[in-house]
Amino acid sequence: MSEFFQSGPELGNQYLDDALLRAYLRRTLPPAVLAELEPDFRRLGARVAGDILALAEAAEAEPPRHVPFDPWGRRIDDIATSDAWRALDRIAAEEGLVAIGYERTHGALSRVDQFVRMYLFGPSSATYNCPLAMSDGAARALELYGSDELRATALQRLTTRDPDRFWTSGQWMTERTGGSDVSGTSTIARCERGAYRLYGTKWFTSATTAQMAMTLARIEGAGPGSRGLSLFYLDLRDTAGQLRGIRVNRLKDKLGTRALPTAELTLDGTPAQLVGGEGDGVRKIASLFNITRIHNACAAVAGMRRAIALARDYARKRIVFGRPLAEQPLHVETLAELETEHAAAFLLVFRVVELLGRSECREASPDELALLRLLTPIAKLYTAKQAVAVASEALEAFGGAGYIEDTGLPRLLRDAQVLSIWEGTTNVLSLDVLRAIEKDGAFDPFMADLNARLDRVCAPRLAAMVDDVRASGRRLAAQHGDAAGREDDATQAGARAFAYSLARTYMASLLLEHADWELTEHANEHAVAAAERWCARGMVVGMPGRGRRVEGGTDRGQHLPGE
Repeated sequence: MSEFFQSGPELGNQYLDDALLRAYLRRTLPPAVLAELEPDFRRLGARVAGDILALAEAAEAEPPRHVPFDPWGRRIDDIATSDAWRALDRIAAEEGLVAIGYERTHGALSRVDQFVRMYLFGPSSATYNCPLAMSDGAARALELYGSDELRATALQRLTTRDPDRFWTSGQWMTERTGGSDVSGTSTIARCERGAYRLYGTKWFTSATTAQMAMTLARIEGAGPGSRGLSLFYLDLRDTAGQLRGIRVNRLKDKLGTRALPTAELTLDGTPAQLVGGEGDGVRKIASLFNITRIHNACAAVAGMRRAIALARDYARKRIVFGRPLAEQPLHVETLAELETEHAAAFLLVFRVVELLGRSECREASPDELALLRLLTPIAKLYTAKQAVAVASEALEAFGGAGYIEDTGLPRLLRDAQVLSIWEGTTNVLSLDVLRAIEKDGAFDPFMADLNARLDRVCAPRLAAMVDDVRASGRRLAAQHGDAAGREDDATQAGARAFAYSLARTYMASLLLEHADWELTEHANEHAVAAAERWCARGMVVGMPGRGRRVEGGTDRGQHLPGE
């Protein structure tokens, strides 16, 4: 009697196997642009299941180490990373994963090109997409506010394709006093002999092996609160490779993202350059973390896609009760639910990417700029929650193997959990959604875009769902009207539910738009099924303390992020 050994899941070409991605690109890109870019997407899709994935696994197996002293007792604070981690850095440069967004070869669509590559690369990068996200954000901040010198030096380094010249950037905001509440920043910038030097502690700094960083500090004598903060640029090392007034206190021992070096630092006279003049640092650094929030959302949707790809392959191999899991109706239903979550998240994220590209190329209307302002926190907060829930469900699809470390599967869940924390927690971003509505007037552009999208859906079989989404829009408008101009505790308590409702309703319109195109162009029923699943759920929930109810009066299915 021969022994049985279960085969594990395998990845195919992650571009060719992603029907939604390819359909979206056919719908969005001009044929000539798609014909030019698609060979690169195919090639990268193969690499992320091949050599890039192997490098990621090697980097995860050899996490970074803090070496505080050399053999003779000199303080060096070296952070030793693996050969594989450094190889991923070179690949990122060669693939233009930051550069594409600034070369703007295809105008506003260059951001779509870039984020497609990040979507493919991220799940096979051992979280190297994190330093790339911060480098992209730093490049945008320097493009907007940097001096001519910084644009000619640091910006060029961040956006080069030459791996020998390529730099990454850190983003140092978190201190002991808190992460999201930057008003308590205690780092001081002192002008000493005509140059600024920084003094303070940064509690949580990722990409600590980067060549540069952007950070906030309070110029000595400046007023309290966030208004007194300024934005600074700093080079981490001198020409001899030594840290410049920076002490590494320790590397953080994290739940996930273990290949990514994350440290606690003390700045003790670190030379720094003021960016964009004194004060208003929070507004300036917002240009950075708006980019990193979009990268966070892209990482979330890419992680969902990877988890589903592995679960689907395994379902074809695993025999249960005499037939493959892929033929078991309940398992098929479970995977279909995960596919729906991914489809909704994907379309939302790439809608934001489209708006980002239009904004940077100065093609966006005022309404589109307001919509980008609102959708950025919505996409980040909602997709992060989806990513955790999808990863958890996907692990369950492997049974006990999903809980065993050496399968590599638990990393899907550990790495997903950080996405709802980095770049602003769910609650912080929910409050930011309220600010975007009240201070930037983003609700009316949101509703106008929602309804215009629904107006373009023509297929008769989608009409009832269009009506449901319109009804959800009216409920959102009623909730907005009830809360307009109010900053009381009840409004803040309902911010998360309202942000979720905005996300669900807008995602429904995107799914319907895509399903209409698929029906018209390809008679594809799969996209229709995803829209039906999504719209059958409650899209709008009441705010706490205001007659909490679900759209339609009953909860017709719970979205994975929960309440």
